[in-house]
Amino acid sequence: MKLYLAGPFFDDEQIDRIQRIEKALDNNPSVSGYFSPRNSNVNDGAEIGSSQWSKDVFQLDVDEIKKADAVIAIIDFVDDNVDSGTAFEIGYAYAIDKPVVLFHEKDAIVNLMLSNGSKSYLTKVDDVEKFDFKEMPEYHYEGEVF
Repeated sequence: MKLYLAGPFFDDEQIDRIQRIEKALDNNPSVSGYFSPRNSNVNDGAEIGSSQWSKDVFQLDVDEIKKADAVIAIIDFVDDNVDSGTAFEIGYAYAIDKPVVLFHEKDAIVNLMLSNGSKSYLTKVDDVEKFDFKEMPEYHYEGEVF
């Protein structure tokens, strides 16, 4: 299974979390590879932050979601606000019938659109390493939603 790894990587805590998930995916025998936007390098000469660069990054990410067999999305966020880019990636994957596995390490309420739009819900890095992405067992979020 080829995966797309969605999740924020804007501060040290988020980078640490996404690195731990990348390592778990590296060690998961059901994963043949994954695309992590954090490690992508759009190098077409466009200046980082420019309009052309943002269009290139957007297109690359959308193309990689299309190529993936499934999406794993980190939904740890600040307060009740999931990262908007991650929310878009989840919604887009759902719209094109890609299964979405949510990873939620923090103890917080989950948005009902995310919990109902996902195939599985994981809370521990070890669960990601052992998860069978080929069989895609269903583990649903059972907590409070908003």
